[in-house]
Amino acid sequence: MSRITVNDATLHYDDLGPSDGIPVVLIHGHPFNRTLWAPQAQALSAAGHRVITPDLRGYGESSVTPGKVFLSDFADDIAALLDGLGIERAVIGGVSMGGQISMEFCRRHLGRVRALVLSDTSAPAETGEGKAFRNRLADRLLAEGMDGYADEVIDKMLAPYNVAALPDVAAHVLGLMRTTDPRGAAAALRGRAERPDYRDTLVAVADAGVPTLIVVGADDVYTPVTEAEAMGGLVPYATVSVIDGAGHLPGAEQPERFNAVLLDFLGTRLSEPAGGARPTAS
Repeated sequence: MSRITVNDATLHYDDLGPSDGIPVVLIHGHPFNRTLWAPQAQALSAAGHRVITPDLRGYGESSVTPGKVFLSDFADDIAALLDGLGIERAVIGGVSMGGQISMEFCRRHLGRVRALVLSDTSAPAETGEGKAFRNRLADRLLAEGMDGYADEVIDKMLAPYNVAALPDVAAHVLGLMRTTDPRGAAAALRGRAERPDYRDTLVAVADAGVPTLIVVGADDVYTPVTEAEAMGGLVPYATVSVIDGAGHLPGAEQPERFNAVLLDFLGTRLSEPAGGARPTAS
């Protein structure tokens, strides 16, 4: 584990694999930390990629910025981290909120994106109802802490059948949620409530020919398969892959299936011309 100070925040991160490998940045969602990506970091680094997994500000071991943290703040933190590591271009990927941060990174730093990986996320701007919900939830987490929230959402973060079938995974995900600093979680919720519409960003990604992988758990209730298909429609050459036996966190629930899809994408699409092959797989 390493750390770096960027934009008045101290970020902790893991940097695994050969230094000359293709850099892959994996961004966790809310309310987790970098260890959510451990199965992918291990598989990708073993395959020769350089894998960078940061704790976002307010999460894991990184410093907390109370109040409101926008997705643009997180995206600029990632850009500054890459600057600190001397990396100009990287594969940028994320799950859920991390996927929205990845799209924000594309909006602000598209020229630095070698390929894009979006897992279980959505592109439209927050609705009025959603904005109110996120702000209420932020108030609640500050008042009550994370435990009650974690217990309520575990069977939405994971497919309900996996909570029982994969007790070690469920325990890990619960632990990540329960140990997140409520101030960091609340600040991200308030910022995320203000998120812009990323559909135009995905059109720009398509116009730039950025190789794109869209992954979704077959039983994701937060961002269902229809959301992934809608994003795929904006990037016509994107690979869209549905992971059976998973909910909102297929990288944790079905790591072997997820890793196979990710490794195949990196192994084939990064060697193609921009905007290359156009099949949609599931």
